[in-house]
Amino acid sequence: MGWPLLGETIQFFAPNTTSDIAPFVKERMQRYGPIFKTSVVGRPVIVSTDPDLNYFIFQQEGQLFQSWYPDTFTEIFGRQNVGSLHGFMYKYLKNMVLNLFGPESLKKMMPEVEEAAQTKLKRWSGQTSVEMKEATATMIFDLTAKKLISYDSENSSENLRESFVAFIQGLISFPIDIPGTAYHKCLQGRKRAMKMLKTLLQERRANPRKEQSDFFDYVVEELQRKDTILTEAIALDLMFVLLFASFETTSLAITLAVKFLHDHPLALKELTEEHEAIIRTRENPASGLTWKEYKSMKFTFQVINETVRLANIVPAIFRKALRDINFKGHTIPAGWAVMVCPPAVHLNPDKYQDPLDFNPWRWEGVEINGASRNFMAFGGGMRFCVGTDFTKVQMAVFLHSLVTKCRWQTIEGGDTMRTPGLQFPNGYHVKISEKDEKIQ
Repeated sequence: MGWPLLGETIQFFAPNTTSDIAPFVKERMQRYGPIFKTSVVGRPVIVSTDPDLNYFIFQQEGQLFQSWYPDTFTEIFGRQNVGSLHGFMYKYLKNMVLNLFGPESLKKMMPEVEEAAQTKLKRWSGQTSVEMKEATATMIFDLTAKKLISYDSENSSENLRESFVAFIQGLISFPIDIPGTAYHKCLQGRKRAMKMLKTLLQERRANPRKEQSDFFDYVVEELQRKDTILTEAIALDLMFVLLFASFETTSLAITLAVKFLHDHPLALKELTEEHEAIIRTRENPASGLTWKEYKSMKFTFQVINETVRLANIVPAIFRKALRDINFKGHTIPAGWAVMVCPPAVHLNPDKYQDPLDFNPWRWEGVEINGASRNFMAFGGGMRFCVGTDFTKVQMAVFLHSLVTKCRWQTIEGGDTMRTPGLQFPNGYHVKISEKDEKIQ
């Protein structure tokens, strides 16, 4: 349990510089087994790397467990954020979000997603270099902010994205709120973003539109209802979380997908063939992607599943035990926090052969319609991520545009500063250029 009060907080927040399970978890798994206890930020925590216990926790949401996050996380995301709400209020907000990110809305949104991807790729192909993670984050943020609040970064006097950048940089940091610390910068970034969102919402409430054109209009309509349970504070925290979750997680996944494809030419070849075949079967090759074409992308979904399995973008999912629970000889005391650890499941050699290898073919013939014992990249149970389909659409459409509209050329030993292309953190460079209209 570590030191009094401090517990093992310092070790818990230590950066993980590998693609493997974080050393904090891996070392304790080897010492204590798949279920062990620790103390983080003054709270006793049960850490579960056991697939059966993880699945049990997700299935017993609202019965034996409920969503819980440390106070430091609640300060960051807001005390009324969707992750801290339960029961009817959570279901109510979930249905609101599905109004934006559900399949019917995504069908209508697909042309905008494709246009954004193709416009950015065309711009990148003529630039000296592009930092992939930042560029894709900006692309998705601009699209999401437009759908949520009609925010236009090019015509706005304030830079909403900058506030989120400051927020993200201190998101997983030691929770000391002193000027100069990453955590302090994170809180300040949130404060600036929330101030901008509040101003925009108040302006919209003062001058409501006749027809709904974005999510803010839907929120304003809900707030005006006499029987509403929605408050302005909850609405603003929801907006903040949606903006953050939509662009930060998806941009990480897209960046890693491109890196994995660059490192694995056979996977890139099969992906390219799949998308070129989609275009060849069209009556008009220049027409945009359809929902039917998107749903036909079998190998693309294999690439997406393998990318998010290895990415482990959400390293921990927290719950709290509502009463004493016995499981496999362990007792989880009432009131204790429980941390589900997805990386330990996704990188388990007993379930995935060579777990650190990128192998999209391992998903061939595997149907995934939600979380399972061995795959929980999007959470599980009643809190299964409502933005899952949005993430997959963004990734699939971007990859489609990349392999059909661009040529790839790896530059080895050349002057990357003179070569248009994608620059990755480890220094290698991928040159991209526009393809002819006719697929070759």
